[in-house]
Amino acid sequence: MDLRGAVSDSLPLMSALTEVPATDPTELYRMRDGLCGVDLLAAGVVHLDFFTWLADHPSTLGAICAHFQIHQRPADVMLTLFTAMGLVTQSGGCFHATLRAREHLVAGSPWNLAPYYASLKERPTTLDMVKVLRTGKPANWGGYDAAAWAQAMERPEFALQFTAAMDCRGVFLGQALAKKVDLSESHTLLDIAGGSGIYSCSLLASNPGLRATVFEKPPVDRIARESVARQGFGDRVEVVAGDFFSEELPGGADVHLFSNVLHDWEESVVVELLAKSHRALAPGGLLIVHDAHLNAAKTGPLPVAQYSALLMHSTEGKCYSQGEMRTFLNATGFDWIECQPTAADRSVIVARRV
Repeated sequence: MDLRGAVSDSLPLMSALTEVPATDPTELYRMRDGLCGVDLLAAGVVHLDFFTWLADHPSTLGAICAHFQIHQRPADVMLTLFTAMGLVTQSGGCFHATLRAREHLVAGSPWNLAPYYASLKERPTTLDMVKVLRTGKPANWGGYDAAAWAQAMERPEFALQFTAAMDCRGVFLGQALAKKVDLSESHTLLDIAGGSGIYSCSLLASNPGLRATVFEKPPVDRIARESVARQGFGDRVEVVAGDFFSEELPGGADVHLFSNVLHDWEESVVVELLAKSHRALAPGGLLIVHDAHLNAAKTGPLPVAQYSALLMHSTEGKCYSQGEMRTFLNATGFDWIECQPTAADRSVIVARRV
């Protein structure tokens, strides 16, 4: 079997970039994206007995980290999830256990469900969550072999899985993004860590006057070229190989796009990447950040808080709130324009380079 042909046959056709499905897949996204939420709750209930302690000790994030000897990034994700679940509330900088948590997750309550959650104690992902809380590192940190991954990308069957995973999500989310951003006056888009190029193609499908450059590390750049060509945008999309950690971003674009990128990295890296974007983007240029964002108060939405638990487990990042993103953008020389919902609990932030 020609697996390169299988790669081509499994990817969405260009027409799909301007078509919408008859049914809404949001719940299917939520089931996959929320997979780790229960494991993080189980880690807090069974391994930390978090709510029993918090009920008697309303505390700041720092005090919670100190008492349980856990790290700030995963602790923040955990508290955001518990807030969105209605188990924790914040007042005066301190987190408090809600009545729901006191009744159902605190030792001594006649309705305490901790023993029910105890059956999940040795579940591998629950144990992973404890490890991430204790170390601050994603569960796969230290075991990731970049060279082995690059070699795997040379195998057509792995390339099929990788590209199909990006494209099956992007073919739906990309056109939802395209409907919410006005690029009618823009000329050149830089798609930073653009994967298969599906988001560039989606934006170009809705903006005939737009051209794009996908900036990606090898060997993903090769996959991007193949995917872009199959979508029919090979004459309008250039793929440039590069590493946004070790190199500056290419210049010449009047729009920059980070789509499902910033959530993989810790705050200092996000600020560094935004600063690189500012240096490469022309004054007055637009920055588009397409991702799953929490509300400014970090009380939800629940599906985004659950997705953040998955990101905490597997990456060095999390879902950032609109307030956090506004702070990052202001610090790196961007003016916030707006944040709009797109599809499947995602949203788009638009800012202007000053």
